[in-house]
Amino acid sequence: MENHSLSYPKEVTSKEKILLLTAIIFVSFNLRPAITAVGPLIGSIRDDFGLSNGLAGLITTLPLLSFALLSFIAPKLGYRFGNETMILVGLLTLITGIMIRSTGVTFLLFTGTALVGVGIALANVLLPSIIKSRYPENIGLITGIYTTAMCIFAAIGSGLSIPLSEGLHLGWQKSLLAWTIIAFIGLFLWYQQFHRDFYSNSLQNSTLPKTTIWKSKIAWQVTLFMGLQSFLFYCLITWLPEILHDKGLTISQAGWMVAMLQVAGLPVTFLTPILADRFRNQRTIVVVIGILYLSGLTGIIVSSHSFALTISSILLGLGQGASISLALTFIGLRTTNPRQAAELSGMAQSIGYLLAASGPILLGVILDFTHSGTAPLILLTIVSVIMVMMGLGAGKNETIDHDRL
Repeated sequence: MENHSLSYPKEVTSKEKILLLTAIIFVSFNLRPAITAVGPLIGSIRDDFGLSNGLAGLITTLPLLSFALLSFIAPKLGYRFGNETMILVGLLTLITGIMIRSTGVTFLLFTGTALVGVGIALANVLLPSIIKSRYPENIGLITGIYTTAMCIFAAIGSGLSIPLSEGLHLGWQKSLLAWTIIAFIGLFLWYQQFHRDFYSNSLQNSTLPKTTIWKSKIAWQVTLFMGLQSFLFYCLITWLPEILHDKGLTISQAGWMVAMLQVAGLPVTFLTPILADRFRNQRTIVVVIGILYLSGLTGIIVSSHSFALTISSILLGLGQGASISLALTFIGLRTTNPRQAAELSGMAQSIGYLLAASGPILLGVILDFTHSGTAPLILLTIVSVIMVMMGLGAGKNETIDHDRL
């Protein structure tokens, strides 16, 4: 199979690399807000279309199903057409999806949402490969920059939804449509870099590695840890605003609470991989993540005081930031070579996002039946415990070569 990639000639300047980094950052700005902006608005969307909570949860689930599918397909498309080309296609697909889901037609709401997931997934999967090839001496730094940019705009997506919808009287449709602005900027900057003369095309014969890790116990533990932490994340950004609103907060306060949750996780997103790399095993980190999640969920269950809800949301944010970065770090720590890491990454993200996709719908159905936020929070507590159990296995100082089912 052909591997189409672009590589720098030797005379590439630092300025040109900085321009490319700027384009990468703006692409990363678009990897979450089109999804996270939905949570605070889901009540309005549900009411306008007359949807059940279960169907409303599908609005968040559809992008995750796209993530699951594209985690398998995107690397093959990158081999065939080039990573840079497919990211360009991803941004165009994202813009198309955002526009048509804001038309107010039920069918297009779900179709556009699915396209949003497809567009994000292409960039989500292929950006790390580009970073590795363009900045081989600064992979950690560049990855940290683009991951932080992604997380910041994920939080902004949650926080700006209600101010745009209600504060500026745009309504939910134009509030979601506003995210095409950042997407068009990212598309323009990426297109400029894509056509610069300092890129050179290189074709190399390469074959995709055979799948050899599906019988590994540790590979499944890493995959389930990845999936369960994603399950928790997408359930929280989708339904926590509604749950907090039921606890007495205004819907605007609840939206900003979810934004604060995501911002709180930024420092530990950087710190966790550094600690994980220094420790002989990562079980202590897993236990701390479990304590953060359980404390945060318990606090929301037992209290309606705004201060307690704020502290609980921060604890959830710390657990969330640490768990996603640890899940990604496990992929490198539990494998012995780049090909094996690619296999595990594909397995963890595809199965993981498929598992995560069930979360928002499941919580929506539970809310429909119970009309209370307590039952969903109890379910998330149980999921947190199972995640910790998987993390304790994934945190062992072993690689998948030495562990088979």
